[in-house]
Amino acid sequence: MRKDEGLFYLSDKPYFHCILSKSQVKPKYQMALPSKVRSILPSNVVPVVLTYQNKNWNMLYYGDRALKRFDPSWRNFAMDNNLRTGDGIIFELVECSAKIVKFRVQILSGDIPSDFLKRIDGESLEAPILIE
Repeated sequence: MRKDEGLFYLSDKPYFHCILSKSQVKPKYQMALPSKVRSILPSNVVPVVLTYQNKNWNMLYYGDRALKRFDPSWRNFAMDNNLRTGDGIIFELVECSAKIVKFRVQILSGDIPSDFLKRIDGESLEAPILIE
């Protein structure tokens, strides 16, 4: 099954999206959350449930840290769903309290050419070749 076959319409609930970078899908596997959503999430450590294609992944949200992010269990979600640099991901907030946060997730396959991905990840800082 392709990643983008589990698409659904967003509701009126808050959501955020991102294009996954190397640091989110390879060691260190860090998924920091953008300020857009952090402002409505608890400012303490709370359990998080990510739901994708009727499966759940449990982890923690570190809302009490300088870098507000999911705990290292994010790695399980990334690996189970074969996430790659360049994939798009949408997190729709379906429940949020001081005791639990739940996101419904959509994953969009990102077939971005590797030359561009290297530039995004800072791997290739070569100057372009000029043709005269």
